[in-house]
This record gives sequence, C-alpha cells and structure tokens, in this order.
Amino acid sequence: MDPERPVEALTERTPRVVSAVKLHRGAERRKTGRFLVEGENAVAEALHDARVHDVFVTADAAQRYAAVVAAARKRGVRVSTVTDKAARALSDTVTPPGVVAVADVVDVPVEDALTRGARLVAVPVGVGEPGNAGTLVRVSDAVGADGIVFAGDSVDPHNGKAVRSSAGSLFHLPVVRERDVDAVLDALHGSGFTVLATTVDGEIELDDADELLAQPTAWLFGSEAHGLPPDLAARADHRVRIPIRGRAESLNLATAASICLYSSARVQARAARAENGS
Repeated sequence: MDPERPVEALTERTPRVVSAVKLHRGAERRKTGRFLVEGENAVAEALHDARVHDVFVTADAAQRYAAVVAAARKRGVRVSTVTDKAARALSDTVTPPGVVAVADVVDVPVEDALTRGARLVAVPVGVGEPGNAGTLVRVSDAVGADGIVFAGDSVDPHNGKAVRSSAGSLFHLPVVRERDVDAVLDALHGSGFTVLATTVDGEIELDDADELLAQPTAWLFGSEAHGLPPDLAARADHRVRIPIRGRAESLNLATAASICLYSSARVQARAARAENGS
C-alpha cells in the first residue's frame, strides 16, 4: 500500500459499520455477544481489559486520541477511519466523540463474582435506568467491591448510556446479569455472604451495623420506582435503613447504594488493618 495515499474513510453504508450500528439494539448484542464502547476513556479501558475487535475513528478524533489509536494498533486491533456521518450512526450521543470500539460483552456467570475471598458484592434488582446502572458499576468499582450482580428484570449494563455512565469501570470488576433472583440469593447464601436489604423501615440502622458490615456482604438494592419487593426484602438476612437527619424525604438509588457500599468498604478496610496489625 502506498503510504502517501490517503485511506478512504468507511461510510455509514459500509457492511462493517452497518453491523456495528446494529449493536445499539439489545437483541443484536445478545445474538453476537458484542457491544459498542464509545469515547476516549471507555475505549482505552476496553483495550486494556476486554477483547476488542474493531476501533472506528474519525480523522479528527484520530489526532485527538492518538494514544488510543496507537494502543489499539499495538494490540493488533483493527482501526478504521470513518466519516462523520458514520460516526454519528455509531454513536447514541448528541455530540459523538468520534471514537467507538466493538468489544465482547463482559458479563460473567454469578459464580465468577463470588470467588473465594470476595467480601463485598452489589446486587441491584430490577434497575431500569441505564444511567443508574452505569453509576452503580462505577461506585462498586470505586469502593473496591468484588463484583456487581444485576438481578431480575434489570437494564443491560452494555447499553450505551450505562457504558458511558460507568466511566470505564465496566471493565474493572466482574459484572453479572441473572434474571432468576432466587438463583442469585441461593448463590449468595451458598457462598457465605450475609445478604442485606436496603429498606426505609429496616430493623437495623446503618450507623449501628458495623458488626454486620465486617462480614462478607451482599447488598440488595431495589428499583428506582418501587424499591425492593417486600417478599424479596424479607428473604435478606437483615434489612437496613439509612438514617436521614435532614428534611429530605428519601434518597435515590445511586445515592443510597453509594452510602451503603462505602460503609461496608470502610468497615472491612478497618477490620483488615486491625487483623494485619497496622
């Protein structure tokens, strides 16, 4: 190939671009086992921690994100220049960043998130808002959780908005999708986790739960609209309420999960330091 000859950009009609665009649909992601990763940071994390098949980039973005392009080529990933119109088709944002990757989905069986030594797992149940799903992945990663299990009828964490909201954390910890909530609870109890449910009328206040939080813990979080179903909350080992001392009526899902997961991480880190004599 003549190095001086410019590479013709792929258009929105190019078969590889057409195939990638179909991954906006959940059915196509399930069929192919692949999903779209959009933006500089997310693509960089995918290249580091996932199997990536293609990187599509506009000519301008290739210059802006030269390090990402170089990393893809170093790993033997096919990098293709696309037109601005093709980049818009590959994106589900108002202002496309101009770089999109096609990667294998990252979800694993529930047993893989409950490996020996795991001590903290987030279990959102029936979460429907992709932004919240991605935020929960990001929070779980930030506090050092060992995995996150999307149980019941939850949104696909490979949804474009969920991937962006995770800010790359989707590639940092085991992510599980399991529609059978009973199977999730059985796996948690079988692996020795204490299962805690967040409820507004829990019998234990979070401030008084340090002894519980020091144990291997799985937190159940309900959906944005309805919280945890009463029968599911009843199956947890304990129900925990977050004290609200101001005038706020309640906390949203992401905020409540952040408080609970951080509380567990804080207690477990303190227990580990005490055990190690430091």
